[in-house]
Amino acid sequence: MVSLSTWFRYIAHKLEYSVSLSRKSYKIGQITNKEVQDNVWKNVFQGKLTYLHWSKGEEMAPAITTEGGTLLVRKLPSADPTYSLANLVISFRRVFVGDVVILKDPEKSDDYLVRRLAAIEGYEMVSTDEKDKPFVLEEDECWVVSDNEALKPKDARDSRTFGPVPMTDIVGRVIYSLRTAVDHGPVQNSRFGMQKDSPVLAVELDIDEMARNHKA
Repeated sequence: MVSLSTWFRYIAHKLEYSVSLSRKSYKIGQITNKEVQDNVWKNVFQGKLTYLHWSKGEEMAPAITTEGGTLLVRKLPSADPTYSLANLVISFRRVFVGDVVILKDPEKSDDYLVRRLAAIEGYEMVSTDEKDKPFVLEEDECWVVSDNEALKPKDARDSRTFGPVPMTDIVGRVIYSLRTAVDHGPVQNSRFGMQKDSPVLAVELDIDEMARNHKA
């Protein structure tokens, strides 16, 4: 049973997401200024903060098996927004180093990748190859890697081969993985990410639904 405090935290997350999503829709011209408020409340009462995503391949083993897994993904309208309200700048992150994220595939525009966020803007990147010069990730850049350390970089298909990717290409954080009907559990993310996701998991996690949508 979900506690009252967990419900309050969940509703707060839904409100934050709805405001961000409506603001984003307004900025790109999908809705008018008058429609923003209605859109916010519609998302709060009717929308969900998660969706299911099927992923397979050895890149993220053992968290996601080679045969594939059904993932519960927390939706993110923007990975790192900054708001300005009457000269007051409010900046906060929604993803953190250590999180398993889903992002647009930089090499296949219609596909998505599941990788772990290893570094964000301001981090200095140093290679084990002395021929490669160190560099610092610039604004809105991040570095993602596969979990499977046994793979060579070319097989892992991560930032070691395609380089930094925009933070804006991150669309969600993977918070739960179902490998089989009896083998499932929360994904190990950063401490901050798991704290933010705990009320979402408590309310929206549905193992039976994930099992029904499992392709294996």
